[in-house]
Amino acid sequence: MPLSNRLKNQHLLWRAGFGPMAENAASLDGITAKQLWELLLKTSEKSPKKIEVADNLIDGLVKGVDDLVQLEKLSKEQKRAIQKQSREDLKTLNIRWMDEMINSEAQLREKMSLFWHGHFACRVINIYFQQQLLNIVRTNAFAKFGDLLREVSKSPGMLQFLNNQQNKKQHPNENFAREVMELFTLGRGNYTENDVKEAARAFTGWGFNLQGEFVFRPFQHDAGSKTFLGKTGNFDGDDIIDILLEQKQTAIFITKKIYCFFVNEKPDDAKIGWLANRFYESSYDIKKLMNDIFTSDWFYEEKNIGTKIKSPVELIAGIRRLLPLTLQNESTQLLFQRALGQILFYPPNVAGWPGGKSWIDSSTLMLRLRIPQIITANETINIRPKSDDDTMMGQMMQDRIADKFNQSYADKGAAAEVDWSSVATIFESVPRENLLPKISDTILQTKSRVSNILLAVYLNNENRENYIKSVIINLMSTPEYQLC
Repeated sequence: MPLSNRLKNQHLLWRAGFGPMAENAASLDGITAKQLWELLLKTSEKSPKKIEVADNLIDGLVKGVDDLVQLEKLSKEQKRAIQKQSREDLKTLNIRWMDEMINSEAQLREKMSLFWHGHFACRVINIYFQQQLLNIVRTNAFAKFGDLLREVSKSPGMLQFLNNQQNKKQHPNENFAREVMELFTLGRGNYTENDVKEAARAFTGWGFNLQGEFVFRPFQHDAGSKTFLGKTGNFDGDDIIDILLEQKQTAIFITKKIYCFFVNEKPDDAKIGWLANRFYESSYDIKKLMNDIFTSDWFYEEKNIGTKIKSPVELIAGIRRLLPLTLQNESTQLLFQRALGQILFYPPNVAGWPGGKSWIDSSTLMLRLRIPQIITANETINIRPKSDDDTMMGQMMQDRIADKFNQSYADKGAAAEVDWSSVATIFESVPRENLLPKISDTILQTKSRVSNILLAVYLNNENRENYIKSVIINLMSTPEYQLC
C-alpha cells in the first residue's frame, strides 16, 4: 500500500525541520513531498538574521580590555560579574534560538544548524564567542562544507574550547589538531599519531583576541617543514584544512553522520557511498547533498519513517509547533533541556550529543511522557536534571550551570496558554467518526498505534474541541510520539 502524502510530508517536516505547524498541518494532504521540499528550500534561501544577545564581549562591563593578559588583571569581583552576565546571556541565546526553531519559516536552515551545532560541539562560557559560532553555523548551514569548516576552525569559541590559544612553537598543544581530524573531518582511525603532531605544529600561532577576531601570531608559529597525510611542506593551518578536504574519507565521514541524523541511525553503506561520492565531486556542496537525500525514493521507505528518537530539542520544538502556545516562563524550556540531557551550547563533551537510544532512560522517558500534561495543565516543575557529562570535559562547570537553572526555575510552573482554536482548524473538515484516526495520523509517525479502546478511557467527549484537545495531549504522552 503506497504511503499517503500526509505521512511523507510529515516525515520530511520532522527530518528537515521540527515537525508540522498548526497553521499548515491541514494542507499536508494536498501537496507532494517534492513540492514541500522545494518550499523548504525557498523559505531557507535568505541569509539568516543574526541572533545577537551581547553587543560585544562583555556588553560594556569592561572597556578597553583587548587581550587575555589584561583580562587576568581584573579583580575577582569583575571576573565574577562577567561570568554571571555571560551565563544569563547564554540562557537568553538558548531561548532565542529555540524560538527560531519553533517559529521561523527557515525550518531547513535551523534544522541543519542544529546538526552542525552538535557536529562542531563547543562549550565555553563566553556569550560573545558562542553567539558568534552560532551565527557562523546558521549562515553556512547548507553552503560549502569547506567554508563552514574553515570559519568554525578560526572561531575564537572553538580555538578556546580546544586549547589552540596554548598551541605554540616548541610547545605544541595537540588537542585542536586531533579533534579537527577525529570529529570534524576524517573520523577516528584514518590518521596517525604523527599526523596529529605535524598538524598541531601547522596550527601553531592560530589564536584570537577578546573582540572575537581570529589572530595569526607569526612569532608563535612553527615555520619548519611538516609531513601530513603523506604530503610534505611548510604547512600552516589553512594548508592542513585544504589537505583534509582533499581526502575522500572526509566526504564519507560527514555524509555518514548526516545520513544517521536525517535518515536512519542504522547506516546503509551503499547509499552513503553514493551520496559521499556526489558530495565530494560537488566540492562539498551541503545543499546538493541534502537535495540528494530528501528527493530520493528511499528516504520515504517505511524503514526510515517513525524510527528516529527525537532529541529533547526536537521534542520540545515539535510540541510547540503543533500547539501554538505562550509559556508564562520561557525559561522553563531550559530546565526541560537539562532534565532530558540536551542543553543548547553545553554539549556533554567534544564529541557532542551521541543521540539515538542515549536520549532515553527510565527517568527521561517518564518526563517526556509528562511534558504535554505539565505544559497544558499548569503543573509545577519538580524534576531532577539528568547528569551525563564527560568527567574530563567540565563536570564542575556543568553542575554549576545546572544549579543556576534549578535555583531560577525549579519551583516555577510550566503553565502555558494554548490556542486550541487554531489546532481545531486542522481537523475542521473531518467528520466526528473519523477524528480519532485523523488526529492519530497527524500526531504519530509510527506504524504502531495506541489502542482506541484504551485511549477512549482518557478522552473528553464534552464537545468537539475538548475531544480534539484530549486526543492530542494523550497521543503526545505516548512512547510512539517520541519517534519521528
